[in-house]
Amino acid sequence: MYKFPKDSKLNDPKFVFGVATASYQIEGATNVDDRCPSIWDTFCTKPGAVYKQHNGDVACLHYHLYQQDVNLIENLGMDAYRLSIAWPRIIRPDGSINQKGLDFYDRVISALEEKNLTIMATLYHWDLPQYLDDKGGWLNRETAYKFAQYVEVVSSYFGDRIDFYATLNEPWCSAFHGYRDGKHAPGIADDKSGFQAGHNLLLAHGLAIPILRKNAANSKHGIVLNFNPVYPADEFAIDVANFAEQEHTHWFIKPILEGEYPETVYQHYIDVMPTIEDGDMGIISAKIDFLGVNNYSRSVIDQDGQYPNYKQVHLSDVERTQIGWEVYPDGLLKLLTDLHQFYQLPPIYITENGAAFEDKVVDGVVEDEQRCRYFQNYLSSVDEAIRQGVDIRGYFAWSFMDNFEWSEGYKMRFGIVYVDYKTQKRIPKRSALEFREYLIARRSGF
Repeated sequence: MYKFPKDSKLNDPKFVFGVATASYQIEGATNVDDRCPSIWDTFCTKPGAVYKQHNGDVACLHYHLYQQDVNLIENLGMDAYRLSIAWPRIIRPDGSINQKGLDFYDRVISALEEKNLTIMATLYHWDLPQYLDDKGGWLNRETAYKFAQYVEVVSSYFGDRIDFYATLNEPWCSAFHGYRDGKHAPGIADDKSGFQAGHNLLLAHGLAIPILRKNAANSKHGIVLNFNPVYPADEFAIDVANFAEQEHTHWFIKPILEGEYPETVYQHYIDVMPTIEDGDMGIISAKIDFLGVNNYSRSVIDQDGQYPNYKQVHLSDVERTQIGWEVYPDGLLKLLTDLHQFYQLPPIYITENGAAFEDKVVDGVVEDEQRCRYFQNYLSSVDEAIRQGVDIRGYFAWSFMDNFEWSEGYKMRFGIVYVDYKTQKRIPKRSALEFREYLIARRSGF
């Protein structure tokens, strides 16, 4: 059972514990009920883009097994569920509404409501409709306005039934992995494209906020950003580490909270900066009610030639997850307290935190002891951040269950629930059972 000091805010039933997923990673049923292809359907067919050319066609069959999954979330004692809504299921290429897509999410939300689970819905978790990519995707400013139209449809339909609306998940990944280094869909590798896509994504976020406020006045509205706290390799790397932090941490949060991009990064990359129209920064910096923070590891940075060129250092003799990320819970504490120092923050929810390991089923049981330690230590960092004054209101484990892990395919298992992809059987791992034991004890007042 996870344990925290008796006076920890994590022990307060008002602190929300949940699990998180994303549509393309779990739903499958990609050709069901008039869903349109997404950029990830296309990217998965590109040789070498995804491990063993895995794809999301079947995934966890959540589209058909959602009731079973909701029952399991409740059984694990969770307070909340963070899902994402698939844009390709909602808006057809001609701009008309696909009622079958809305009906699916209506069924899921109704099932969650029956269990009294708090609902957080991410409106864009990377599955851009392919028909929009055919017109330039996030390099096309018009995509931001298409997103606003999609948000109007979803939020006017569900309104306050969704407790928390997150506009985007990790625009850093969508922009920089999708358009700057090509590791994710649509697979473009170009600095200018990366920065332009990032700006258009943030514009989409800003355009969506007033729509959400209009249609779901009693809900909370925000965005989910991913962060790796940056550490210098030594005292000679402090300046380049600060630059790397500006480029990757502050490039996406500063426009949202303060209406401007970091000046040092803007000037260094002046030749590849995005087209910014009058009024854009005012739109992007629309007030948000919460900030979703995703964190898994840290970055150690060293100088690489002339300032501000830098490289990431791969440390030896440190604990790592299967995907190669260092286990460093103190990094989450540093991240949260640094953000608290730099900005006037809205309430924070840890919307993703977790680890992939080589899980095995032995006699019907998955003993993921390393993941249990990971959660214990990272949650202890959350507790300490709260003690240091950071307003953190909830924590969502990534992920509810094993799923399609983007370019890693099904190789990486992040779930607290094991999925046998051949039979679609779900098996709660030891980490899930420890969450359940803790959450049940918390509700009973220990």
